[in-house]
Amino acid sequence: MMNFDDSPMLVIWEMTQACDLACRHCRASARPDRASGELSTAETFQVLDQIRALGNPLVILTGGDPLKRPDLFKIIERSVALGLRTTVTPSATPLLTPGAIRKFKDSGISRMAVSLDGPTEEIHDGFRGVRGSYTLTLRALNAAAKFGLETQVNTTVGRHNVNHLPEITQIVAQAGSRLWSVFFLIVTGRAQLEDDLTAEEYEQVFGLLYRTALVAPFDIKTTEAPHYRRYCAQEKKRTGGSAQSPATSLIQRHSGINDGKGVLFVSHTGEIFPSGFLELSAGNVRTRTLADAYRNSQLFQVIRKPENYEGKCGVCEYRNLCGGSRSRALALTGNHLGSDPRCVYQPASAR
Repeated sequence: MMNFDDSPMLVIWEMTQACDLACRHCRASARPDRASGELSTAETFQVLDQIRALGNPLVILTGGDPLKRPDLFKIIERSVALGLRTTVTPSATPLLTPGAIRKFKDSGISRMAVSLDGPTEEIHDGFRGVRGSYTLTLRALNAAAKFGLETQVNTTVGRHNVNHLPEITQIVAQAGSRLWSVFFLIVTGRAQLEDDLTAEEYEQVFGLLYRTALVAPFDIKTTEAPHYRRYCAQEKKRTGGSAQSPATSLIQRHSGINDGKGVLFVSHTGEIFPSGFLELSAGNVRTRTLADAYRNSQLFQVIRKPENYEGKCGVCEYRNLCGGSRSRALALTGNHLGSDPRCVYQPASAR
């Protein structure tokens, strides 16, 4: 298991909260116009230097919609010039033209991620709040394939699409995407509790993901569902999984990663969070370096140690592998160190 005390694996950077979509689940409650107080171009360059000083994390430029920033490509070029592996997560709006995608490729972006939340216009556009987003998403995937730009598909699981996930996997495969990143809802921003699944339904989705991973031509990872790793470990143990099983691969690559542990989030105004869904600040890049916040702040130091977790997460035998979603614990219980309410597993010591 990797040690993430000194450097994160992922730096997720919210370039702006501006976006022309109106997604039902948006943690940022994004709006069409850019907010005052966004980091300037010069400040973004300083942040990139700080990220480089952390080591070699993967940089994810997200939003809102990063294409709403006119200096986005300057920032990308600077990031790539520093030797940082840089990816981008644009919104499927008219700004995401084939020309913009070609420019991503030419600027050195290593992967573009787009969201697909349903296998039909009705489901996807209903969730994203704007008609035409589904068509633009498929167009973006096709353009990226044409230009040789690696892609990733992000899907947020909820009431709107839980019965349509197999159909979505077919689109991911047809697009030639390298990764299907499955997000599990955190009730923050515009997300509503009634859109979330039950803990038992989470397990059913985990089963679908595990079975899909056995045959899919793409990798699968989860966001805000670290207990999928627990599920995979249980399945490996139950079936005597081989070295090539998806459980083995997943556990090796993502073992122990959690909010604030291997993950660092920078907001559009420079606030430093353990996750975009866990808005507890360890400072601001204008007054504190990322390295100092990540390595030395009490918030990050406490959240990285599973022995500080409370309830069943604190005594679970899978706490180092999983740890539960700290963001979900905060959103649903008010305590970021509490148990993840969407986990059905009962630790041996709590049975």
